[in-house]
Parts: sequence; C-alpha cells; structure tokens
Amino acid sequence: MGYEVALNKAWEDLSDLNPNPAKNLLVKFLADEYSVDIAQRRIFSSACNVQAKDFISILLLHYLAKELKGLPAPSGQWLTFREFSGVEGYYEAFYRRCLKPVIRKYGKNPDALKDVVGRLPVHLSDGADVSLVIEAFAGVPVLVKFWKQDAEFAPDANMYFDSSVKSIFCIEDIVVLAQMVASQL
Repeated sequence: MGYEVALNKAWEDLSDLNPNPAKNLLVKFLADEYSVDIAQRRIFSSACNVQAKDFISILLLHYLAKELKGLPAPSGQWLTFREFSGVEGYYEAFYRRCLKPVIRKYGKNPDALKDVVGRLPVHLSDGADVSLVIEAFAGVPVLVKFWKQDAEFAPDANMYFDSSVKSIFCIEDIVVLAQMVASQL
C-alpha cells in the first residue's frame, strides 16, 4: 500500500490540470529526464528506461502540477530545513537521510564535491569550504554547503532551499527532494 493513496491523488490532480492527457509530459529532475504518461499513469526515466519509483513519481507529479498552475520565481532567500514551519517531527529523518550521507562520503575530502559539476546541473557558489547550487528541477535550486574538519569541529554539511520551495512542495516532498540530491552527490 505505502504510497498508493498519495500517488493516486497526485495523478488525479495532474489529470485535472493537463489540457491534453494523451500527450506525454517531460520533466527534468537532477541529471535525468522523465516522461510522464498521464493516460497510462506511468513515469519512465529517459536515462535508464525504467519506471520511476513511487516516491520519485509523487515528487515529479507534484512538481508538474505546480508547473502547470505556474511556478513561483525563486526568491533568492535561502532557508535551512529547520527554518520551515512544520518540520518538528522530520528533522531527524532529514539529517539521517540527507546530510549524514554527504558528511560521511566527503568528510575526508570535501573538495571531491566539486566533481559533480560535470554530471549534475550545478554550479559552484560562495560560502563554507565548498558550496554548490544544484538545479534539482527548473526553478528549484538547492544549495549544499560543506565545512571541512578542523582542530575543533568535525566535518559538517547543510542544505539550503530557496524560500519559494514552500509554494511548490510539502515538507515530506522536501525531504525526498533533499534525499535525492544527497544520493546524486
């Protein structure tokens, strides 16, 4: 059962908004492009030619529904996950799924984070020891900052989201988005 209710609702919402359900929609997400077949209720990864997992499908459908309604422009105001309202019960999962893997992978060599520049829609940014802005979806940037270990502190990382993301995704979706970004780094 798992994602069935959320997935069905997301398909219905998108079907109500799409003027031509017979035509597949395309959406870029990180380094992949997905084909969304509303009539068949299937989403395929163009890079792998496999059906998207349910949790990714929900994220893609929510993004597409908001895109059809009109995406908000990025505000340029970066917020940490903790700065969103309603995250009280989610922070531990966010840290465990999104930040801890990045810290574990790059803790000894944070400069290796720069290697993702060629394979993801990303550019280097200012701040911390290494900072990257990843264009997860068109108009949905995610800023990743990484601080090297020093004599006093262990290595650390954080993710920042443009404040406009609150108008696109719910908190659960933001956790999934951050987890997917972390898995691609």
